[in-house]
Formats: sequence, C-alpha cells, structure tokens
Amino acid sequence: MPTEENKTPAVKKRFYRKRVRLFNLISKIKLWPSRKGSLHGIRTIDVTGNQARLMTHCNKEFVISNSLNSRAARWLRNKWFVKVCPDCRVPDWKLEKYSSTLFRRHQGSLLNPENEPVNQQIKQQAT
Repeated sequence: MPTEENKTPAVKKRFYRKRVRLFNLISKIKLWPSRKGSLHGIRTIDVTGNQARLMTHCNKEFVISNSLNSRAARWLRNKWFVKVCPDCRVPDWKLEKYSSTLFRRHQGSLLNPENEPVNQQIKQQAT
C-alpha cells in the first residue's frame, strides 16, 4: 500500500481561453514550436506593433505576427510537437505544467496584459 510520503502530488490544471492573442499566450507559457516540430524555450520577446521578435535559449530568432489561427497558435493549443530542443534545455517541470494546461472556449483566463477582468478595463477606458 502506498503511504503518504510515496504519493506524487497531483499536477494543478490551468485553464486558458482557446482564442487568445498569440503574444499573450507566448509571454505566459514561454514556449515556441518551430516549423520542424521542435519545442523551444523563449528567452526574450520584443513586441513591435503587430509583430514580435522571439529569442530562444538556443540563440535562434523568430519573427512572428500576432494571430489567433496561425500554425504556432494551433500547435501550442493542441500541444503538438515532435521533440524538445536539446540546446534550449526546457526543464521537465515546465513540460509537465504545459501538458496539464487546458484550452477551453468558454472557460479560463483571457491572458490580459494587466491581469484584470475585461469589464474593469472597459470601465477604465470609459473614464
């Protein structure tokens, strides 16, 4: 029989909305799927307008646009990747956290930049 000490703690599930802006999603999870299927860890994100420049831990640069239906956004939501980049050395805890993340249409965080509810943002803009 397993004792209290031998039990592994359950991984907390995180819920995000399915249709959030790509920049908000990437800045939160700090992972990027390349076109070849490698999952990279992100070091920096430089946003300029509707485009951003990503610098990975393996010193690769990607220029991306802020899209809901892009290949990368779909791959991140569906957790599709072939392998993890060996140069980025993404830790196991981050992969477990990413695998426990759920994307739902009507449930979860909208990943707003200020982490405020949308209603409060609308009220602040009106005043």
